[in-house]
Amino acid sequence: MKFAKHLLISAQFWLVGAVTLNAEPFETFENNPETRWQYVADTVMGGVSTGKVSFEQASNAPFARLEGQVSTANNGGFIQFRHLLETRAPSDTQGVRLVVRGNNQAYFIHLRTTGTLLPWQYYQASFETTGTWTEVRLPFSAFERSGRLLRSTVSAGSVTSVGVVAFGRDHAAQVDVAEIGFF
Repeated sequence: MKFAKHLLISAQFWLVGAVTLNAEPFETFENNPETRWQYVADTVMGGVSTGKVSFEQASNAPFARLEGQVSTANNGGFIQFRHLLETRAPSDTQGVRLVVRGNNQAYFIHLRTTGTLLPWQYYQASFETTGTWTEVRLPFSAFERSGRLLRSTVSAGSVTSVGVVAFGRDHAAQVDVAEIGFF
């Protein structure tokens, strides 16, 4: 049954010409994803951004939706949902792959690694959204470190968490994610 759902979702994306199908996702938002993903906002540091992550379905295809209002007031400016990885990516992994749609704005993937010890440390890469489901591939070389104390590049085997983030400017956020994984 699970394989049939994945096949149906993949076929839908292929029919609209939006994705290339050759990477295995580690998350398709089935089977209680709320137990694996955590919503975090800048309110943990005094910011005033508001939002939520919800887990929804359309045409029997599950996805996660991050939505809210990002505000840079009080030195804030982010909402996100993140996943702590249970197993590390294989050493030959080249980057992060996701299937997304949104409100025609830019969003980010934040990676934390064994070397990101402080709460404000991460590696970041941006991606654009449209109103249709699209595959996005972000090679590790596209990720920028948040500060000089971090290694200049991401090592696949060191990634400990993945976050989908609305960040850095005042805006209304809405981004849907149907799949996320490594390639």
